[in-house]
Formats: sequence, C-alpha cells, structure tokens
Amino acid sequence: MRENLTLTLPRIYSSRTLQNVSSCELGADNRRYLKTVLRLNPGDRVIIFDGYGHDFEARIESFTSSGVCVALEKALPHTSKHISITLAQALPKGNKMDLIVKGVAELGADVIIPFTADRSVSRLTGEKAPARVVRWQKIAREASRCTGSASVAEVEPVLSFEGMLLRAQSDARKMIFWEEEERQTIKDALSDPAYDIVLRYFIVVGPEGGLSRDEVAQARQAGFIPVTLGRQILKVETAAMAILAIIQYEKGIFGLQSERGAK
Repeated sequence: MRENLTLTLPRIYSSRTLQNVSSCELGADNRRYLKTVLRLNPGDRVIIFDGYGHDFEARIESFTSSGVCVALEKALPHTSKHISITLAQALPKGNKMDLIVKGVAELGADVIIPFTADRSVSRLTGEKAPARVVRWQKIAREASRCTGSASVAEVEPVLSFEGMLLRAQSDARKMIFWEEEERQTIKDALSDPAYDIVLRYFIVVGPEGGLSRDEVAQARQAGFIPVTLGRQILKVETAAMAILAIIQYEKGIFGLQSERGAK
C-alpha cells in the first residue's frame, strides 16, 4: 500500500541538490502549483527530486510569501539508467522544438543539443536563443516530473553544426540520421557486436529539409555513421522520438524490468 501511495503523490522538482540535506525551500512557481492548483496544506506529502538521482518523500512544512518549505523524510529508490543518450536536434520551424524536447525527455534523453543546420529555416539570434533554451529546459523538467524520472534532460545552448560535432564523446556510438542513406539501418547500427558494451549514444537529427551532403561528410570525418530509419519518412517532430524509443527498447529502459511500471 505504501508503494502505491508514493506513486500517487505529486512530484516536484528542486533546482538545488537534495544530497546531504534534511529540508529544502521551493520557489514561487511551486507555491502557486501546490497551494492554488493542488490545494495542498502544511502536513501534506509530496515527492521532491533534484534531477541528480535523489528522490525523497517529503512533507510540506509551511507556505511563505516567496515559496514552500518542505522536510525531506524518506529517500526513494529509482531505476538506474544503463545507457546515456544525447540528442543533437537541428532547429525546426516554429514551436516544433517544444514537442521534440517534451517527447525525448519523456523517453529518457540525457542531453539535448539544439543546433543550426544548413537547411534550418529557424535562426535564433541575439537574446532569442538563450530565452528559448530556458523555455526548453522548463519543458524538460516538467516531462521528468510527469514520468517519474529521477533525472532531468539537460538542454544545452544552441550551437553551430561544427560546434555540435565537437560535443560528441569519443566513447559514444555516434549516429547521424540521413534520408539518403540506403544501407545502414538503425537495427544494423544497434546490433553491431563491436558496440555491444557501448553505454553512450550520440544521435544527430536534421531539420525539415534534411541534412546536406557536406554536413554528412563532415560528420563522417568526426566518426559518425550515417543511418536510415527505413523507407518510411517521418516528420521532424516525430523522428527523434521514434529513434529514442527504438534505442531504449533495444538497449535501455524499455528492455529492462521497470521498478515503477508504466504510467
């Protein structure tokens, strides 16, 4: 019964680490959410997580003019992640990136790197780029709160294509998805026995118009392999989510027995 009760408690993100502390203060946004939306009172219980693998059952102590004071009571176990996934996503049109960030954060992406490709229609300049990254990080936090994940996807600043390639770890399985690739499928890339022990995946997805041949050539030189999803052409807002789901099924959380179950 206690485990079922824990699953129904509201999950709240703390921007400060919960390691080696017995209490924390949450900001005004959480005050409004807990007091006005959920109508909770001092003494009510919630789950607090910090995105670094620390989850606690907690009790609301008081509402202040600027936030909420909570006491941390019981550390909660969480399902450990066996792989790390970085998504480098070319900037799409309009607000499609909001949907992409939400979807891949729910699917367990660890890092999201927006970048500008040759064929990107959207060009974030000046103060627009940092403001948009702040928005995407908030969306990623909300996705983690809703799915029960102990970690939060980190959204990095918008990079150039060349800058994005430099972010790939040397020990990662580096894949660039390209509609003109005809031989190497994602199944081939994930089933290659030479990469059975790989724990990091770095994947690149282009914009609506796809990636240019020059960009794919640069990626090859940086150690990436071009990969195809097959004959079906997916929209940019669903391609990354499909790729994450396939990787997680083959190598990650969907291929393991979950401690928390499906939501």
